[in-house]
Amino acid sequence: MSKPNLILVGAGGHARACIDVVEQEGIFNIAGLIGLAEEVGSKHFDYEVIATDAEMPALAKQYQFALITMGQILTAENRIRLFAQAQAAGFTIPTVIAPTAYVSSHSIIGRGTIVMLGAVINAGAQVGKNCIINSNSLIEHDAQVENHCHISTGAILNGNTSIGTGSFIGSGAVIKEGVSIGANSLVGMGLMVRHNVDNNTKYLGLTSI
Repeated sequence: MSKPNLILVGAGGHARACIDVVEQEGIFNIAGLIGLAEEVGSKHFDYEVIATDAEMPALAKQYQFALITMGQILTAENRIRLFAQAQAAGFTIPTVIAPTAYVSSHSIIGRGTIVMLGAVINAGAQVGKNCIINSNSLIEHDAQVENHCHISTGAILNGNTSIGTGSFIGSGAVIKEGVSIGANSLVGMGLMVRHNVDNNTKYLGLTSI
């Protein structure tokens, strides 16, 4: 039986990492990427950028599945926009999980989320839609990650933590058990967060808070 085709929406560096995960998972055949006008015709590995996001409705008539593969650091706005655009075009947006990740059968993962190499999502954790759970990150028991978040490489969310919609947790950051990070917030690389953080906070300090 042939694999269903998948369109990748976003053609930057994060898309290259997503290609590797999709290939390893082995469920989908990558039919091509959506990128900027100047990227059309270029390739990531063996896969061509075949269209811009303006062409999503036409592509959705040909292909059933699409995954948002644009990265996210300073803001989730572009990933949120593309996710909504892909839904409106009629694409089905799957969840993609690397075979080297561990995802508890007692956790919940929203559609459009990609769980990357070596990530761990433990029992009782809930991860929303259109999230990036990046390589070697840890989402501990009963943690909650809302929609459109990026939990970056090696970040640790301890038990019962909460990450608000659209937030970014930088590489190697550690969130103390029970701490909440507000929506649309950013925690910088390698930081330790010991207290709750309000919405729309960008914490880039050199010490813990």
